[in-house]
Amino acid sequence: MPDSASLSASREACRLMTRHHAKTFYFASHVLPAQKRSDAYSVYAFCRYVDDQIDLAPDEATRLRAFADLSHLLHSAYLPGDDGSGAASSPLWLHAFRETVRRRAIPASYFEDLLAGVEMDTGRVRLQTWEELDRYCYLVAGVVGLIMVHVLTEPAPELLKPARELGTAMQLTNILRDIAEDWQRDRLYLPAEELKKFGLTADDIAQQRTGDSFRAMMRFQIDRARAYYSYAEPGIAALPRTVPVSARA
Repeated sequence: MPDSASLSASREACRLMTRHHAKTFYFASHVLPAQKRSDAYSVYAFCRYVDDQIDLAPDEATRLRAFADLSHLLHSAYLPGDDGSGAASSPLWLHAFRETVRRRAIPASYFEDLLAGVEMDTGRVRLQTWEELDRYCYLVAGVVGLIMVHVLTEPAPELLKPARELGTAMQLTNILRDIAEDWQRDRLYLPAEELKKFGLTADDIAQQRTGDSFRAMMRFQIDRARAYYSYAEPGIAALPRTVPVSARA
C-alpha cells in the first residue's frame, strides 16, 4: 500500500494539474475547507486526464484503446486492497483519486457515465431530440454535480436532483455560448426537432443566420437554461455554509 508520503505527493500533483488547467476553478476553490479543496482537485485530475488522453488520440482505433485503458484505470481505483496506484507506471494523481472516491463513497457509476459523455463528444455530433440533449447534459455536466455533492457534503437525496439540474443548466449555457465554435468542430448540440420548430436547419447554423427565427429559438433555449438554474436553487440553499455556490445566471 502506498504510504502517506506518496499520498501527499499525489495530492500535490492533483493540485498542480488543477492550477494549470482550471485557473478560475482553482482560484474559487480556496474558499473551501482544505480537505474538500484537496478532494475536489483529485476528482478534477481524473477528469483532466480523461480529456487529455482522448484529445491526444490521433485516430479512432487509438481512441477506442484509450477508452478501454481509462475504464480499466477507473475500475482499478475501486478495487479493494492495493491496486498498484503507487506503481511507477501509474499516473501520479491516481493514489489521491482512489483515496478520495473510497473515503467519500463516490459511486464508480458516476465516472462511468462521465466516460460515456466524453465518448459521445468525440467526432461528429448531431442531436435529434431534447431527450438526447438532456442525456448529454447529464453525462458531461450533471454527473459532475452529483460527484461534487459527495465531495462537499453528505449526499442527501434533496441535494442530488438539484445538483444534476445545475449541471444541466451550466451545460446548456455553454452550448448556447459556443454554437459557432462547436459548428467549426462539426458539433451541433441544438436538437434538430427544436430547430425545425422555429423554422431553422443545420444550414442556418452553418451560415450563422441570426434573424427573427434564430432569436426566437435562442430565447426558448435561454428560458429553459434559466429554469434549470431555478430548479437548482433549493439544493444550493441546503448546502453547508462553507460551500459557496450560486445558480444566478
